[in-house]
Formats: sequence, structure tokens, C-alpha cells
Amino acid sequence: MKGSQNDSGGARYGRGTGVPDPIDVQVGARVRARRLLIGINQETLAKALGLTFQQVQKYEGGANRVSASRLSQIAKFLDVPVEYFFSGLHAGGSEDADTPAARARERLQRPETIELVRSYYAITYPQLRQQFLDMVKAVANSQAPDRE
Repeated sequence: MKGSQNDSGGARYGRGTGVPDPIDVQVGARVRARRLLIGINQETLAKALGLTFQQVQKYEGGANRVSASRLSQIAKFLDVPVEYFFSGLHAGGSEDADTPAARARERLQRPETIELVRSYYAITYPQLRQQFLDMVKAVANSQAPDRE
């Protein structure tokens, strides 16, 4: 299947255009987010899949399309269902970038968010974790605009 067509009949993205398909970008971003969340680097994922870390980089950036069989291997290694990589996409492959859900997903995929979540779960004492959560909520609420 070719990339979406522009007005002149040529593909806007996909093979030969230099612009990755948005679905490939989405899948790559989800691979990266999950990999970071479970705390593994590109080289570890690459070795598990029999790839070079450069190939994983290209998958994560959407520059290389991930085949169905490779995506299945990745999902198994990252301990997620294959559907995880497509969450938030419409049937045609597009995602509403300006919806609250899309904005929330984008924030959740940021490296600092992933690092915060990993650090939070590294706190072994549940009471201390709850105190930390309460503190973060208090700081966030103090920064929110006054509501009358």
C-alpha cells in the first residue's frame, strides 16, 4: 500500500518520499515509550531481536517500517499485546493530534514522564510512595490557575 496521495498524485509520505508514514511513526514511538518504561536500552532490545541498535533506532523513529512478525517479537519481548502499538489510531491510520487523549498520550511518552514513573515505582515503601504522590499533587494544584 502506498502512502497517502497529495494533490499532484504523488505520495506525501511512505517509501521514496523521505517522509515516514504516520502509522510507522506511531508504532515506533510506542516501542520507544514501552522500552523506556521497562528500563531497557536500544541495544538490549536489538540483541533480543537479533538486530543492531541502529535498526531499533530506525524503527523507533518511523524511518523503517516494522513487519508484522517483527512487531509480534517486539510485543512479546516488551510484554504488551500487539494492539498496544496502535492505540489511539483511527481506522484510516490518522490520530487526532489536538484531542485531549492525544495530548495526554504525547505527555506520557516524554522521557521525563517515563523516568518519573519508573522512579516512582522504584520506591519500595507504599506509604512513602503515597506521600510522594500527595506532594506532587499538592505542588501541581498550587500551580493551577485560581478557579472562582
